[in-house]
Amino acid sequence: METVIVRHKELQRLCEDKFIAAGVPEEEAKIASSVLVHADLRGVESHGVMRMEHYITKIGQLGINPTAVIQARETGPVTAMVDGDDSLGHVVAYRSMENAIRLAKTNGVGMVGAYNSSHCGALSYFVRMAAQQNLIGIAMTNSDSAVVPFGGRQMFFGTNPIAYGFPAGRHEPIILDMATSAVAFGKVFVARDAGKTIPPDWGVDREGRPTTDPSQVKAMLPFGGAKGYGLSMVVDIFSSLLMGLAFGPHVNVMYGDDLSEKRKLGHYFCAVDVSRFSSVDHFREQMDQMIDELHAAPPAEGFDRVLVPGEPEALSEARRLQEGIPVPIQVCRYLQG
Repeated sequence: METVIVRHKELQRLCEDKFIAAGVPEEEAKIASSVLVHADLRGVESHGVMRMEHYITKIGQLGINPTAVIQARETGPVTAMVDGDDSLGHVVAYRSMENAIRLAKTNGVGMVGAYNSSHCGALSYFVRMAAQQNLIGIAMTNSDSAVVPFGGRQMFFGTNPIAYGFPAGRHEPIILDMATSAVAFGKVFVARDAGKTIPPDWGVDREGRPTTDPSQVKAMLPFGGAKGYGLSMVVDIFSSLLMGLAFGPHVNVMYGDDLSEKRKLGHYFCAVDVSRFSSVDHFREQMDQMIDELHAAPPAEGFDRVLVPGEPEALSEARRLQEGIPVPIQVCRYLQG
């Protein structure tokens, strides 16, 4: 796939301009664009600017409310609910984690459920918000059916990602952001558009058989068999059932025929104040020690060294901040148009 190199600030500006032209207020446009560019910086293109055309089209067809009024309502000392008013999910998630952080700083823990939302992008962005303030961040979101349950051949749960963020000292925060499917569905789209094959444990065809052809993938497989399947159920419980929302096959699809249909997605966010359990400085020192010892562990054959969760993405981010971000030329033309 032919790409062009775009500096991250320019890519951010292009996305902002596109959102604003579609009627999104400037502040919300900046937040959503920042989440998308964050994903591309970290090499997670499946959740980056490649999705812009879909968002803009959905806004145009009123499937996303560009001028939503997002409202937070506290339901207890450490809990709150956020009504996203069918806004861009990136903004709903940002406001939700803001509230979780505020509650955690006040009372030690903040847990926020969001509803009336849409696709919120890479969860790593939101857990890093917490980690950068010496808090532990947790995020989950449900999604429409895309993954077959363990032992089944018809999709039920979504890719249902979960993310954790942990502050460190000398090192970057540890960020674990993972789909409960073998990979995020967006990676299948990337492989399809690039004309590449995929590993046989990513997805299945219409008959439920594993396939290496991304154009034949009709459903994803859970990672780790029964373990990924079980965790995907946990994510759906936290981000939908806990708030009385639709689950699994009842969730409105992202790429359906009717883009005027609102997604009504649910998200769950949690922030934990480390200082309520131990010294923040000591926690960060121990995190650094753990990272250093893992880096020093003997690597297996074919590996240069042991990395920690999120480190490949952090290395990509550092490189792309300096060198720019490769963007498919057709995506770049769309953003510039």
